[in-house]
Amino acid sequence: MKQMKNQSQAIYKKIIRFVPAFCWMAVIFILSSRTGDEMNKVLPFFQKWFPFMNDFNWGHFVAYFLLAAAFDYGLGRHSERLSMKLLIVTLCVLYGVTDEYHQSFVGGRMMDTMDLRNDGIGATLWVLLVSIPAVRKIWRRIAGTNKVEPPA
Repeated sequence: MKQMKNQSQAIYKKIIRFVPAFCWMAVIFILSSRTGDEMNKVLPFFQKWFPFMNDFNWGHFVAYFLLAAAFDYGLGRHSERLSMKLLIVTLCVLYGVTDEYHQSFVGGRMMDTMDLRNDGIGATLWVLLVSIPAVRKIWRRIAGTNKVEPPA
């Protein structure tokens, strides 16, 4: 009986680790629900802080960089395997496809393959960054998975 309880707790902990990814996916969905006019109204605010910004294309890099980090967090130390790194990028790009499809129903927005490319680049940059040993060590400490085992 106690063993079943421990197994249930372990499964629950693994599921909970993906909550940040699901929350960030919701944020991306909400931002994608904004019309073109709504997005253009907030652009001047960001341009005050980042004068080089002409549009929100950079947002795709950042959003999917963070989504990849959230998936990495969910996978824990298993994300160090090459197959899991590819899975992270694939999941991000697939979510990007659904995001672009969703945008096609929003006024003043459209599907854009360049946005999808930027989504993939953002996710790939995360995977590459966290592959650097010094960065990985810091990330594992932050993510609470610093008991690093060699990738299988």
